[in-house]
Amino acid sequence: MKRRQIITGLSSGVLAASLAGCSKEPSKAQTSKYSTKTIHWTMVTTWPKNFQGLGEGAEYLANLIDKMSAGRLKIRVFGAGEMVPALQVFDTVSSGNAQMGHGAAYYWKGKLPASPFFSAVPFGMNAQEMNSWLLKGEGLQLWESLYAPFNLVPRPCGNTGVQMAGWFNKEIKSVADLKGLKMRIPGLGGEVLKRAGGVPVLLPGSEVFTSLERGALDAAEWVGPYNDLAFGFYKAAKYYYYPGWHEPGSTMEAIINKEALNQLPDDLQQIVLDACLIANQDMLCEYTQKNFSALQTLQQKHHVQLKKLPDDVLNHLKVLSVDVVKESVSGNAEGEKIYASYMAFLENVKQWTKLSEKSFLENRTSI
Repeated sequence: MKRRQIITGLSSGVLAASLAGCSKEPSKAQTSKYSTKTIHWTMVTTWPKNFQGLGEGAEYLANLIDKMSAGRLKIRVFGAGEMVPALQVFDTVSSGNAQMGHGAAYYWKGKLPASPFFSAVPFGMNAQEMNSWLLKGEGLQLWESLYAPFNLVPRPCGNTGVQMAGWFNKEIKSVADLKGLKMRIPGLGGEVLKRAGGVPVLLPGSEVFTSLERGALDAAEWVGPYNDLAFGFYKAAKYYYYPGWHEPGSTMEAIINKEALNQLPDDLQQIVLDACLIANQDMLCEYTQKNFSALQTLQQKHHVQLKKLPDDVLNHLKVLSVDVVKESVSGNAEGEKIYASYMAFLENVKQWTKLSEKSFLENRTSI
């Protein structure tokens, strides 16, 4: 909380100083129009209300905007199913029935085949690399272009870091064990599993535990230890596998109705966009802090069996991923452009990651 208060205070101060130094003195009409007016927005999310990390991330973003705007923009957050079902968030914000949404871009793969590139790509970029592509490469510009026909402005507003491979009711010892496996897994990862002979199922988080417990699913991935402990998946499945090959650094998104954003005064528009970037970093810090302690609880208190996917399984999934990712946008000009940008950035940045991060981690010792 102290970290969040410091970040919020610094952001508000920097923003105020920037606006004061860069803009002309507002007219009396402008001052009277915006100084006391309170604007009310609605945010719909794909997460359960106040759910750890993800649902809290939506609340954090709404509260941050309230504070940075000095109460001029207040946002009421609705969890999945409270106003609309989780997978209707995109259409609800697009139509203007809500001004903001909070979710993940790969949920809209059926509508926009290229959307998963702005959330998670199997064996693709991690959180640090994704942030670099989005904010310093072409990523954000391409994302905005993809969503523009739907009257939406997207922004990264969180990242879970590398996820876990998921919860399984049977051991995965070879590629053959993927055949017929019914697994909750979204996005391109689901397509890769299908290519491997599995049966991908797309479900919102609120339905995963029950489906796994009742046997409607053989396996399910959600996020990682912090969230998975809260959902109690250890009660429904015996084996917990890593690494999260399908989601190496999942970006969460804020989607903003473009008309609603444009109707805000300039400073509030900037506050909304800046708050998303602050929330983006805050969520990654939270997951980095809390995942390992949650994993210890799962292992030591609930006796979860932690297992690594066999190398031959990972290698097989990797080979399949190359074709699945490329074919996902084949024949779609905009999608192919996004694919080319993503892969070019990945090819470049992974060389530096290998030289710097990977070599350091392999040689790090306890101090």
